Amino acid sequence: MSTTPDPAIRDWSLAPGAIRPRRLRPTPAMRRLVAETRLHPAELVLPMFVKEGAAEPVPLQSMPGVVQHTLDSLVEAARDAVDAGVGGLMIFGVPEQRDETGSGATDPDGILNVALRRLRDELGDETVLMSDLCLDEFTSHGHCGVLDEQGRVDNDATLARYADMAVAQAKAGAHIVAPSGMMDGQVGVIRRALDEAGYPDIAILAYAVKYASAAYGPFREAVESTLQGDRRTYQQDGANRVEALREVQLDLAEGADMVMVKPALPYLDIVRDVREAVDVPVAAYQISGEMAMIEAAAANGWIDHDAMMLEALTSIRRAGAQIILTYYAVQVARLLQAR
Repeated sequence: MSTTPDPAIRDWSLAPGAIRPRRLRPTPAMRRLVAETRLHPAELVLPMFVKEGAAEPVPLQSMPGVVQHTLDSLVEAARDAVDAGVGGLMIFGVPEQRDETGSGATDPDGILNVALRRLRDELGDETVLMSDLCLDEFTSHGHCGVLDEQGRVDNDATLARYADMAVAQAKAGAHIVAPSGMMDGQVGVIRRALDEAGYPDIAILAYAVKYASAAYGPFREAVESTLQGDRRTYQQDGANRVEALREVQLDLAEGADMVMVKPALPYLDIVRDVREAVDVPVAAYQISGEMAMIEAAAANGWIDHDAMMLEALTSIRRAGAQIILTYYAVQVARLLQAR
């Protein structure tokens, strides 16, 4: 066969000295070397559910691999997470009994506070123990606060409950309390309550930007939510961007030590905005619906599960989140350690 160039075919080869970005992509080792964003197990936080009265862990249908723990299995799974290098744990309680004011949230013998004590006794300061500070799991109506006579969430009456809840969680052993109810003024009230009760070193991770999302459904299975209606009168409108920064600024002025954006993946622009606006750690929560979509698509063979899991979390990290709450925390930590 002749090797003489056909004069009728134009030579489209790059000129000598042309810039070739592909030189930095030929091998996995080269790609690792020049990677601009990295995941690390210490930046991951594992959300965990503990169910009062459970005799054995209860699998969640909408969140494959996630369970409602017993107290014993919670401690065991927490130890596994710490041994895997996961940076922190976020604990949610699922009580047997609920009432209008969520009294189980402040009861020292309530499931969340008992779980926090057990974990602190077992793990001490080996991990960062975080507690969800919200009433929705504990109220019979499923809202994040106390209702007024018209059935609306009463902002200021709810603040009094949050103050008591923060102190109860600090006494139980939480290193960080994480108010997620989106009540106006919640961070300031919680900070004052902690300081006055002798807990000035307990940090506050403010759910500063929490949108009313369609992706919370699986979480509501996890906490056995009794909510009727929605939370749009206090959670943020997904159409709003500037408002998010106002919420962040208010929480920081009231004493928040860290701020969080929730959900994560649908709001990466907000994560970036917040990261550029503040000088405190920024967290993002890869919520239950985000996980459920990955699991469902992978179960149908439409995507590579592990590749999509890592891609999604890397995008959250790349957007600027220093801390990521994810149900994949242990799985990802082990994958990263194996590399």
